[in-house]
Amino acid sequence: MRTAIFFGLAHGAAFGQSGGRLSGKVTLGGSGAPVHNVTVTIVGLRRSVLTGEDGTYSFADLPPGRYNVVARLDRVPDAVRAVEVRAGEEAGLDFALDFGPIRDQVTVTATGGSEEVASNSFQSVSSFDLTQLSENNSASLGEAMENIPGVAKRSFGPGSSRPVLRGFDGDRVLIMQDGLRVGSLGSQSGDHGEPIDPLTVERIEVVKGPAALLYGSNAIGGVVNAITGHDYAHRGLRGFATGVGGTANGLGGASGGFEYGWRKWMVWVNGGGERTGDYDTPLGEVLNSGTRSSNGSGGFGRFGERGYFTLGYGYDNRRYGVPFAAQFEGGGEEGGEEELIDLAMRRHNLRFTGGATALAAPIEGYRVALNYSDYEHKELESGEVGTLFSNKLLTYRGTFDQQRWGRLRGSFGFDGQYREYRTTGAEALAPPVTQQGVAGFTLQELDLGRLSFQFGGRVENNRYRPEYSSGLPARSFTGFSGAAGARFRLWEGAVFVANYTHSYRAPALEELYNFGPHIGTLTFEVGNARLDRERGDGVELALRHSSEHLRVEASAYYYKLRDFIFLAPTGEVEDNLPVADYAQGDSRYLGAEAGVEVGLSKYFWATAGLDYVDAELTDFNLSLPRIPPVRARVGFDARVKGLSVRPEVVMARDQRSLFPGETRTAGYGVVNLRASYTVPRQHSSHTFSVNGFNLNDKLYRNHLSFIKELAPEIGRGVRFAYTIRFY
Repeated sequence: MRTAIFFGLAHGAAFGQSGGRLSGKVTLGGSGAPVHNVTVTIVGLRRSVLTGEDGTYSFADLPPGRYNVVARLDRVPDAVRAVEVRAGEEAGLDFALDFGPIRDQVTVTATGGSEEVASNSFQSVSSFDLTQLSENNSASLGEAMENIPGVAKRSFGPGSSRPVLRGFDGDRVLIMQDGLRVGSLGSQSGDHGEPIDPLTVERIEVVKGPAALLYGSNAIGGVVNAITGHDYAHRGLRGFATGVGGTANGLGGASGGFEYGWRKWMVWVNGGGERTGDYDTPLGEVLNSGTRSSNGSGGFGRFGERGYFTLGYGYDNRRYGVPFAAQFEGGGEEGGEEELIDLAMRRHNLRFTGGATALAAPIEGYRVALNYSDYEHKELESGEVGTLFSNKLLTYRGTFDQQRWGRLRGSFGFDGQYREYRTTGAEALAPPVTQQGVAGFTLQELDLGRLSFQFGGRVENNRYRPEYSSGLPARSFTGFSGAAGARFRLWEGAVFVANYTHSYRAPALEELYNFGPHIGTLTFEVGNARLDRERGDGVELALRHSSEHLRVEASAYYYKLRDFIFLAPTGEVEDNLPVADYAQGDSRYLGAEAGVEVGLSKYFWATAGLDYVDAELTDFNLSLPRIPPVRARVGFDARVKGLSVRPEVVMARDQRSLFPGETRTAGYGVVNLRASYTVPRQHSSHTFSVNGFNLNDKLYRNHLSFIKELAPEIGRGVRFAYTIRFY
């Protein structure tokens, strides 16, 4: 959206008298009060304006056509509407910003930077804003997102939980912040978390399915992108503050921030902190499962009519317990207390972005980003450092938007990284390694009206160079990722999408070079420096419908991965852990997701959802480990003015498809109740929310947890949140 925000750039000369006009007003749902400084964007044209004090906006000299238009206010749910613009005529389109939980979504992640309505996206994408995130357990990224269809959580306790997309985990799921990789080590181990606070971001977008075309080989299974905002200019002060508290884990936390715009300049500051204690289960308390975190960020930027730049800095500090880890190390003295193992993590990052728009043909505009991340974590054994991990990462990305040529539009670009990885101590399984990567990509779309086509390709090279004294070989991998899709508009508000993707993934550093006991995977790992690259082919079909009283999204997918890398048990035991070699074999993933929201009346919506994935190593006729079981959700949403009450039942089937050495988990049904009340004002809003979770106090276990036999999931509890926004 950055290049789209320069106050409705004048394109009148290009369209002359044949252009149309669009105008309207933005108000708050419920109160009807006008809202100023709302960004109204015509998706596809990359044209935006800000509303005035009376909430009105207008566009002139628009080429005739049908457009999706988005009204956006920082940390307020987007409003999306469609409009038809005719030559020489003026169209009217009003918006009411609504804080309700059922809403349209907008994505930038699925396109690589340009805004698009999620229901029109070629890929399956979900977007979640501050209101939704504040209702969830925000101790870690996986905890905050586990109820999203197609998303599960892998964990070694609450502090380390990480998203799993359609059964893909680890190095196959890329965690990003504002379109660039975070630079953490969360993909490497079950006890490593992610340095992202869900309560300080504007929204989190999830692209389910291969996104390697745009973001690299680590995105062969999907992308999670935390978007902080601060990407356009506005006048005056706006900001937010959130407080959370809860039972069953002693939750307490707060976050807040503001940004101030003056002329073409903007400055911002954000920050927050949270702590939880050991969490309760129907069997009792899980010791050493508490967490605490703090973070802050700030920056400034200049947004002119034809270009912009921003510079920002952020830090994240957190410490959390790793329950039962000492048992696998044989920790604790006989007759004494068990040794406690914690993980202390910190990340600093410095980021620059810039770009321009309204350039001469054939390039309409460009966006560039550069980020340096200094990540470190310590594994503490009774307060003493057992292992120190260091990961320094420099990433860069440039994207160039082509001027529209007839019905064809698109972009191309480059990205890359330079990484220095070091470990010392008991779990220094790999030698110091430097890693470099560079890639070029393009994404094109052909719009034929009701039928559209998207296609693109990416060539990427990844190189690893271990420390010379290790005796391990350097490796270099080059691969191609490509995609082709078709989108057909069936009727008003409904589309059918078909996609084919070919993806490439270079082996991860740990897969090539690790050797030794690894508590985070409960395995004595033996890396293989001779591993080949992974190559995947996939097909996805999706049907989406969005109207005033009905929203439906259903998708089915099939992925086949050749030379899939996995840990193969040898049957041996060393250091009290099973020995496993990194090996390769063909695999396949088959699954489906569906969600439906039906408006039965003005005040009552029924909701339901289902997700399913089946994955196996076809070469060995074995199920893959830690694949989420079939899940279903049934609930309703009763709304009266600013009040929303949403009971639901979440059900999961027992998981019987097991990898060798994996244990079965039983099915379960959990009852939840969410409620929120929003008080909108012309220049502020107040949202009070409550989340009663596991109200039936069900004893159940997460199949993707490394310690599921020892630690069930959290028992009955209530979470409270309050958010004030001012604008």
